[in-house]
Amino acid sequence: MSDLLIFGRTGQVARELQQLAPVLAPILALGRDAADLAQPGACAAAIQAHRPRAVINAAAYTAVDRAEAQEDLATAINGAAPAEMALACAALNIPLVHISTDYVFAGTGHRPWAPGDMAQPANAYGRSKWAGEEGIRASGCTHAILRTSWVFSAHGANFVKTMLRLSDTRDQISVVDDQIGGPTPARAIAAACLAIAEQLQEAPEKTGTYHFSGAPDASWCAFARAIFAQAARPTRVQAISTSAYPTPAARPLNSRLECNTTTSVFGLARPDWHAGLKECLTQLGVST
Repeated sequence: MSDLLIFGRTGQVARELQQLAPVLAPILALGRDAADLAQPGACAAAIQAHRPRAVINAAAYTAVDRAEAQEDLATAINGAAPAEMALACAALNIPLVHISTDYVFAGTGHRPWAPGDMAQPANAYGRSKWAGEEGIRASGCTHAILRTSWVFSAHGANFVKTMLRLSDTRDQISVVDDQIGGPTPARAIAAACLAIAEQLQEAPEKTGTYHFSGAPDASWCAFARAIFAQAARPTRVQAISTSAYPTPAARPLNSRLECNTTTSVFGLARPDWHAGLKECLTQLGVST
């Protein structure tokens, strides 16, 4: 029996979870070979077989542009699988912590999105994640849906690593300056998930939907400039508009998340992404 069952083994948050989980608390992280989210029933079967004290879902279909052509697959992984996990958790009376996204919102305006604001996803990825949220809420299980944004770490594919790679061969990079959000260290998300899972076991009344993103809010352009400044790279960043960088899936201009409830309920403050970036660059062996 594992104290904590994690769906996802190689993703950014999943890897940080495995590093942060207490040594004395047995954890089991399941990759696609052990629980393929494209087969949602496999997730419920894994929960029933291992009977953990809590479940964290750190696995997802995250290829935002590809989801436009693969919405059925994205919805199976991001929608049906979490719903099946939640039903299994409800049957065993154990909590589920599920990572979601700001993409469930329309991405318009300038005000930070509150957890209770109306969902209006603008692309297939956002719709698939919203379907997962709704399935979890309908299950009746003890849960926390934790929406986050702009995840980065020393692992996997993310904006920080892309910028560093491009700076190896380019003197100037064009980056959008009209999309605003909170870059969020994967390590901070993992720590938040562990804290929330622990608290939900003692206080199931904390069930609900919460936001957790890095501070301060910034544009992708500002984030890129901060990366190059901390990494001591001379690469120049040219600000461009979203319209100058078309993508198959629409991107939200406003990814700001209002995180006050997460702080008041769980005691978790927004992480400082500047500090997280420094730690990330150190892990990557980039001098700062």
